[in-house]
Amino acid sequence: MVVASADPEVPTRRRGEYRVAGEEPLEIRLGTVTSEPTAVNVTMRTPGDDFELAVGWCVTEGLIPQPVALHEVKYCVKSPSAGDVAVAQEYNVVSVVARHVHGGSRRTQVTSSSCGICGTESLEALELRTPTIVASAGPTITAEFLVRLPGLLRGGQKTFEETGGTHAAGLIRADGTVFVIREDVGRHNAVDKVIGHTAIAGGLPLDAHVLMVSGRVSFEIVQKAAMAGIAVLAAVSAPTTLAVDAADRMGITLATFVRGDTATIWTHPHRVT
Repeated sequence: MVVASADPEVPTRRRGEYRVAGEEPLEIRLGTVTSEPTAVNVTMRTPGDDFELAVGWCVTEGLIPQPVALHEVKYCVKSPSAGDVAVAQEYNVVSVVARHVHGGSRRTQVTSSSCGICGTESLEALELRTPTIVASAGPTITAEFLVRLPGLLRGGQKTFEETGGTHAAGLIRADGTVFVIREDVGRHNAVDKVIGHTAIAGGLPLDAHVLMVSGRVSFEIVQKAAMAGIAVLAAVSAPTTLAVDAADRMGITLATFVRGDTATIWTHPHRVT
């Protein structure tokens, strides 16, 4: 790689080696013990923790009911076209087999790494399947704990340290214990990975954890949190108007601009003392 510089005191160019965040498509297939898995989504993601991503996406889309009863999750071979030989897709196709599956939504196009709800048939239908978090649910946290969250999340962002090109999501218990942190080029994928990690272990709903994310908060992050039973959602950057409205309707405490020793709490502040 060649790096150019406008500083007259240094050479105009220099060559070096740099690490770049990976981005590849992942096809997610879903089926039951009595039906063949069929494609339900293609998302652009950072390879790694693919089973968690696939299961988490199915859960947050409402395709797999809770409690989650998985039969099998595996990499699979792409179906061959006429006359072709089936070729392994280099770990880019994951098949999720659950004991029960809801009809739910389907994607009509590839989901990019910047958007988590591209191609959803009906935004209203997606929100109708999202539960409302009751006021008494979730942890009660202190403001001091809240402003510590970015540092706890950053401690697990190894890929970001190497590339500067990934988002992160972390589940943190109210006592400050980091439960799980995942990274991805898509912030929504990182959220699906931590939720999928818990779903595979049979740990949903996540009513005792805080979800901390890097970057901004948009509707799909709030919706995914609600589907997992998460009552407190915090972020380093800004929310969107739809995210604030959704958090208010869904009963989620939304805190953003969590930086330094301050945070802005938009909705349901009773969980922060």
